[in-house]
Amino acid sequence: MLVVEDDVRMSNLLKRALEEEGHAVDVALDGPNGLWMAKEFPYGAIVLDVMLPGFDGVELCRQLRDASIWTPVLMLTARDEIGDRVRGLDVGADDYLVKPFSLLELAARLRAVSRRDDRARPTILAVGDLKLDPSNKRVWRGDVEVQLSPKEMSVLELFMRHPGAVLTRSEIIDAAWDFAYEGGSNVVDQYIKYLRDKVDAPFGRHDIETVRGIGYRLRVEIDQ
Repeated sequence: MLVVEDDVRMSNLLKRALEEEGHAVDVALDGPNGLWMAKEFPYGAIVLDVMLPGFDGVELCRQLRDASIWTPVLMLTARDEIGDRVRGLDVGADDYLVKPFSLLELAARLRAVSRRDDRARPTILAVGDLKLDPSNKRVWRGDVEVQLSPKEMSVLELFMRHPGAVLTRSEIIDAAWDFAYEGGSNVVDQYIKYLRDKVDAPFGRHDIETVRGIGYRLRVEIDQ
């Protein structure tokens, strides 16, 4: 998730709230940096303020769409004017939210615009008897609900969106931790252990596999 917001207090608030929802969040404080980050990294969605230094959010969104980057965009503004909303939607924004807004509404709007993405975003992810509801942050193994932390949920969702694919530690960090993360890759190994202890071991399963020297993958049964 990318937040482009020049008000440091607001950007920190949004980052913290979205991280509590289980997202990895990067922040840009002006138009040019926001544009660079949005082009450089495959974000799931962008929260974009209209009023930005460098150039505004409308121009940023226009440049993204001109570059055929279709990441869902939720625009924010302090100005409750129809003209501003129309400008944003005309250049390709997916939705509009006027400040002040509730964080619950922001989260709901982001879930909605994310479902409009061109990439496959089924309501419930399923790999064998493992199911994950991205919107409501719930996981089941068979009929048993499994309680996961937001970060565990993010890592498992990444595997379930790429079943059978080998994911390197760097790929997992890029997707589930934010751009500023500077820790070691051993944090991935720790979270893999957490997931195995919760979604594999209690059910006698070994679906999260280690691929020696490369990374990890979520095993797919041949008869699925």
